[in-house]
Amino acid sequence: MLARLRDGHAVDRVDEGDDGWGPGAPIARVAGVTTPAAASTAPVKVAVTGAAGQIGYSLLFRIASGAMLGPDTPVQLRLLEITPALGAASGVALELEDCAFPLLAGTEITDDPDVAFDGVDVALLVGSRPRTKGMERADLLQANGAIFTAQGRSLNSRAAEGVKVLVVGNPANTNALIAQRNAPDIPAERFTAMTRLDHNRAVGQLAKRAGVGAGEVRGVAIWGNHSVTQYPDITAAEVAGRPAAELVAAPGGQEWLEGDFIPTVQKRGAQIIEARGSSSAASAANAAIDHVRDWVLGTPEGDRVSMGVVSDGSYGVPEGLISSFPVTTAGGSWSIVQGLEVSDFSRARIDASVAELVEERDAVTGLGLV
Repeated sequence: MLARLRDGHAVDRVDEGDDGWGPGAPIARVAGVTTPAAASTAPVKVAVTGAAGQIGYSLLFRIASGAMLGPDTPVQLRLLEITPALGAASGVALELEDCAFPLLAGTEITDDPDVAFDGVDVALLVGSRPRTKGMERADLLQANGAIFTAQGRSLNSRAAEGVKVLVVGNPANTNALIAQRNAPDIPAERFTAMTRLDHNRAVGQLAKRAGVGAGEVRGVAIWGNHSVTQYPDITAAEVAGRPAAELVAAPGGQEWLEGDFIPTVQKRGAQIIEARGSSSAASAANAAIDHVRDWVLGTPEGDRVSMGVVSDGSYGVPEGLISSFPVTTAGGSWSIVQGLEVSDFSRARIDASVAELVEERDAVTGLGLV
């Protein structure tokens, strides 16, 4: 089903007008309402799944504002939702229209992945099946496997040649692996999982400890799975130009690292659920914006970020796993940072998280999902 709206009523087509509103003029479909195109360049087609959810709601307006792809890049949004949520998605589309974003060249709403992913340049796979009370881990993997198998196949047959895919829906690393394995014609490096939220949390905690702004922190890394086994690593980080290791070497520093910093980052999601009654939404959307922006536009000189990417065997992570690594990006491509020192302390924590990823991979393999 493809929904376009005009004045609150469904329509099947959008007509072209004349004189900037007339025949042959460029048009934009904003919730199905005809408006002049936002810019002369071709818009980047961006698909967002689970678009009516809390993360999607926090995400879409920032994409349309230019926060993700830059102030000169028009975007066309594709909102993919399950059929019962199409009404809510249409409400989001109406709000997008009401914002009158100059860069928003169109919004379409659908429950069909083949429509949502047709020609898309960027796909943010936000929607996933949450774990409910009494659900076994295998049940969760099976339920999400069906979603990401279908979406991977649809991306494979419909997406633009250079598509970039970010999986946000949990379990993000393994969902990304499922989608990637079901899209054999798309290079594996185009599928990524979001660990930028964990990265940003680590930056925030380190800045708080040092009493500086988050912009003064560089070189943090997240290793492994987006789960409580992840390893937030500040071994090579800098704070205001000084090694973060100095904080750890100071009195009480090691205790802070092991007893506060690492568990706080690992369990921050649960802390937020306990505090607000629902999972992270705005911070997750912000992390998705950061992830794609840096992937497309490049990381700042001298800094690195964390992304869940397909392993090439670096740092002992089995080849083919989608694991978080410290990366740099340039020209629309990412590279795993090489040559970082891995202490015994770090090695044990990286290995524990990677072991969980291997277990998840083996589980979905046994279910026939990859």
